[in-house]
Formats: sequence, structure tokens, C-alpha cells
Amino acid sequence: MTPSGGSFAAAAGGRLPVEVLGSVDFRQCSSTEDSEFRELEWRIGLVIRFDHGFGLMLPVFLLAALPVFGQIDPYQRDLLQVGYNVAFEGHAPMAGYAFYYHNQPGFLRTNLTLRLAVAPTYLDSELGISGALGPNTDVGIGLAGGAFADSFAEIREGQFLPGESFVGYGCETSASVYHLFNPGRQIPLYGLVRVAVRGSFYDRDNDTEKTFELPPNRATFAVRAGLRWGGREPTLYPDLAMELSIWYEGEFRSDYGVYGFADREVKPSTHAFLAEAMLAYQMPELKHAFSIDLTAGTAPVADRFSAFRLGAVLPFISQFPLSIPGYYYQEITASSFALLSGNYLIPLEEKARWNIDFTAAGAVVDYLPGMEQPGNWHSGVGAGIFYKNATWRVMLGYGYGFEAIRTGGRGANALGILVQLDWDRAVEAFRSPLSAGKWRGWQRIFNVFSK
Repeated sequence: MTPSGGSFAAAAGGRLPVEVLGSVDFRQCSSTEDSEFRELEWRIGLVIRFDHGFGLMLPVFLLAALPVFGQIDPYQRDLLQVGYNVAFEGHAPMAGYAFYYHNQPGFLRTNLTLRLAVAPTYLDSELGISGALGPNTDVGIGLAGGAFADSFAEIREGQFLPGESFVGYGCETSASVYHLFNPGRQIPLYGLVRVAVRGSFYDRDNDTEKTFELPPNRATFAVRAGLRWGGREPTLYPDLAMELSIWYEGEFRSDYGVYGFADREVKPSTHAFLAEAMLAYQMPELKHAFSIDLTAGTAPVADRFSAFRLGAVLPFISQFPLSIPGYYYQEITASSFALLSGNYLIPLEEKARWNIDFTAAGAVVDYLPGMEQPGNWHSGVGAGIFYKNATWRVMLGYGYGFEAIRTGGRGANALGILVQLDWDRAVEAFRSPLSAGKWRGWQRIFNVFSK
């Protein structure tokens, strides 16, 4: 379910999604010194949208709406993630995310783990109980909510329509079961089932047209189930990862019916299926790194709140961000799609801290009725500079969307920045021993950025 009610689809409003899924411990099979995999996958996303008079929207991908966990995160974590995309052409909201992630194993008791994801107007939390239903089966109890979490931005044929967009607020409680099917194997196979109840409440924004009828406030019962083999490290451009996964998600709404200009509807129930295959690898000798990802989904029963939405490059917006360089965030709305994407990193110096990145993506889509546009193929390419050390990972990139519709024809340009900070490592670097001298304060700051 998306923030505004989407399934694996990424509707436009959003809650702060956090996902921890089982992953392979590649430390046993990689000679890459920089591969510090921790046997989990982790996904957080929060979108902050700004536009002239459109107020503040916090959208997230469907899986964001229903944060699901493949396992309890066993590591102490304090991470900061920031992402921002800006389009050069057209009138559309800019998109980004900003959140702080805290994970605390051994919370009160040794088998309890507290997870918090904190954004400016949203809080997502879960209490994980290891071994609650047996040695290989964990349970998670979640609570989330905040302002603007279920907001929706209407984008059709490359045009953002503030008059048909609105803000939404949400609160949610959930229960999850995570089961490991193959304990002791190097590549874990996890199954998970999650049920959630969410309340969504809508209001007009400054630019919402007076004749536009808002969708009904509603309660949503959602269920999600999936299998995942492998996983990936929760970092920008991990050095080594692989996964195969398949998912189902269904939503059942208490209130539904037509809204807008009586030209769209909230369906009483929606259903969606999604599968992903991905591989990331760093060559030990050359230190070149690449990743390739194939994601496909179909929603036989869908509406605007549960359709798949593709566009932009914001990798931590959800578990399945559906990125296409150069496009607006969630510009393409589809009832089914297949997306192939990849990137290639080339180091510029021996330590591979400075890298040049090339990325490309292409998707074939079937549009949600009412969201059609000429052509079913969308593609984009991009390039950027990527810096990484033990504390920071920073990407500054450019993207071009070939089939994006803009004034005067096809083609769109965008610029983005992605930042990841490991707060624990930053504090450690700041406190590291220094040589005597009057420049010790500056040296501490330099350590944070260089170590």
C-alpha cells in the first residue's frame, strides 16, 4: 500500500517506510575489503515535495505504506539519509527524502529490538521479538503515523496538476511474521506475512480546485506476503549483493467510490504482484563495480492509490524505487510494467573513494486507465561523481529522460544529490586520537570526511 494507498505501486502520498529483509553474508565469499555486509536488507524512504503553493507532501512507495521486515535487524545503527532530485523543465514538484534511522538490539531484553525511522513530520517504529514463534520465526509489532503521510500529487502526460492534488494524514498499526526457511545456509530464504490497519484522512491544499471532490477518508486493511532469497546491503551502491523475490499485496478499504470531478474512483479492494531479480558486484582487481536489476509487476485490480509509479532516481524511497533517470518522481502511472536498470562505477584513484558512475534504465508499461500517454516505452540515462569512505557516501548526478513529455516535445533533464552518513562511524572518526597542535579542532572535522 502506498502512502496514499498504493500497493507495490507507489502512490503519491507516503509514510516513512522502513524494511529489513534477510540477505546473504557476502563476507564469506568476497575478497573485497570494503564489503561489510551485515546479513540484512534495510529500506527507508520519505519523500518531501515542494512546489509553488502546493505545500508540503511526504510521499512514499507502496511498500512504504506497508513496511515489511524479513528479519529483525541485529545491528546497532544510527544512519542519516538525504536525497534530492530537481527537474530542469516543466512545472512539477521537486522530490527528495530525509530521515534518521535508529536500530537498537537488546532493547529492555535480549530478544527485543527497537527500530525507529524519524522524518520531519513522520515517525515509523517497530518492536521486534526474536524467536517469538520458534527459533527461526520472529514477530514485529509496528506503529506509524504523521502529517502529510497520505498526500497525493497528480501527474499526467508530464504535467503536474496542483488543482487535482491534495494532502493526506495517516496512522497505522501492523503485525509481521518473518520466517527463515533454510537456517545455516549462506544465502537465506525468508518468508514473511504482514497485516496492517491504516487510517487515511484527506484535506485540500492551497491550490486544490474548489470543484475537486476529495476521496473519502477511510480505514484500510492490508495484507502482504512474500518470499525473498538473498538481499542487499543498505548503502548507496553496495559492492556485492544478489536477490530474487516475489510479493503479493492486497488492500481492502472501508470507504470507496468516485471522487475528483466524478472521473476517478477509490476501489473497494486492490491486488498487486511484484517480482525482482538483482545482482551487484565489485571486481577485486579493477575495483570497477556494477549492478543490474530487473523488476516487474502487475496490478489486475488497481486505482490511483495502488498503481505502480515510475520515475526519478531516489534509491532509498522504497524497497523497489522504480527509477528512471531524468523523469519526475512518480511521473508514470502503470497497472503493469517491466523495468530493467543498471549502473557501472569506475574508480578514479587507487583507493576507489572517487568514482565516476554511469546509469541507464528502460521500462515497458501498461498505463492505469485515465493516466495514458503516447507510447509504452520509457528510458533514461545518467552520469555522476560518487564519493565514498567508511563514514560518507555521496553521489552528485545528472539524468536525461528520453521519452518524458515536456513543453515542446520529448526529453527531460534532471540533477540529483544523494547523501548517506553513518553517524556512529562519524562520531568515532571525530573522537580518534590527534597529534598535539592548535589545529586539532579542524583535524577532527577533517577526520569525519576523510576516514
